[in-house]
Amino acid sequence: MSSQIKIALIDDEQLILEGIKMLLASEKNLSVSLTADNGPDFIEQLEKLSEYDFPDIALVDVQMKPMNGFELVEILKEKYPDLKIIILSSHYKTSILGYMVKLGVSAFLPKNSNKKMFIEAITMVHKNGVFFTAEDHQMLFTYMNSPVKKKSLFDTEDELSEREKDVVRLICQELTNNEIGEKLFISPRTVESHRQRILEKIGAKNTVGIVIYAIINNIYTPDKL
Repeated sequence: MSSQIKIALIDDEQLILEGIKMLLASEKNLSVSLTADNGPDFIEQLEKLSEYDFPDIALVDVQMKPMNGFELVEILKEKYPDLKIIILSSHYKTSILGYMVKLGVSAFLPKNSNKKMFIEAITMVHKNGVFFTAEDHQMLFTYMNSPVKKKSLFDTEDELSEREKDVVRLICQELTNNEIGEKLFISPRTVESHRQRILEKIGAKNTVGIVIYAIINNIYTPDKL
C-alpha cells in the first residue's frame, strides 16, 4: 500500500493550481492525484474514482463559481464524510474560521502561507485530522467566549460524561474501536455506542468534528497547535 498522501486540488485559478502542484512535486510523501477548477466537476470526478484512488485530503478554494468553496464542502461532508478538507482563502476572519469548524473542515490556510506551514498543515491533517496554528487557536477561543457563538458552533444537548471524554481523547489519538475498548475494558460495540452518542450530543457529523470539539473545549491538545 502506498505511503503517499493523495491530494486533490480545487481552485478556479489555473496559476494557483499549477503553483500548488509544483510546490508539492518535491515532497516524496505527497502526490496530487486530482485537480478541478470548479466544484461540480470535482464531484463528478470523485464519483468515478475507486477506493484506492480516492484522495486523502482536498484543498478547496473558497471563492469559486458557480459553486463556492463552502457550498462544495457541505456537499462533500454529506457524501464523503471521511474526506479531510483544507480550506484555502485570501480572507482570514474569525467568522469564517467559526463556520469552517461548524462544517467540520480540518484546516484553514491563507493563500499567502509559506511552504513550511503548507506542508506541515497537510501532514498534520493527515496524522491528527486537524491543523490549527496558534493564531487559529486564539481566534477560536475568542469566538467561543460568546455563549451564543458557542451554542451555534456545537449544538450540545448535554455535557459529556467522564467516560465519554475518555472515549473522545482516544478517538483524537486515532485509536480504533477495538483499541479503545482494550484501553477502557469495554467491548468495541460499547465504544461504537459511545461514539454515536457523542456525535449526537455535540452536534458533529464525523470524527473531525469530535476532534475540533475536544480541542476547543480543552479535552484534548494535539502535539502541535
